[in-house]
Amino acid sequence: MFSRLTDRLTRSSKEDEAEELRDESERQGATPIFDLPNRERADVCGTVRSVTLRPRADVPALVVEIYDGSRPLHLVWLGRREIAGIQAGVQLKASGRVSYYRGVPTMFNPFYTIVPKSG
Repeated sequence: MFSRLTDRLTRSSKEDEAEELRDESERQGATPIFDLPNRERADVCGTVRSVTLRPRADVPALVVEIYDGSRPLHLVWLGRREIAGIQAGVQLKASGRVSYYRGVPTMFNPFYTIVPKSG
């Protein structure tokens, strides 16, 4: 019991936040991003860390990075410049086929739901 208390007092806030994100992802029934197999469908849940527009002459791409406490994942919507409601700090649940693009797990044009804040 003393070791658990000591561990909790010495952990950083980032470690606490990552643990909370992992717990929330598990409550949503999502697969941890760290465990995603390549070329398989999956459901993930995480908090948006960044939203980036990659302009291209032919097709723009909206890239959203989510984090579930285990590893970041990129959600890419081709042909989109923005999606209402998706911004840093929002929690998303996404479903789609996972591919590893340049070593980063990525879902192209996934289905998504904005998860309301609990509490």
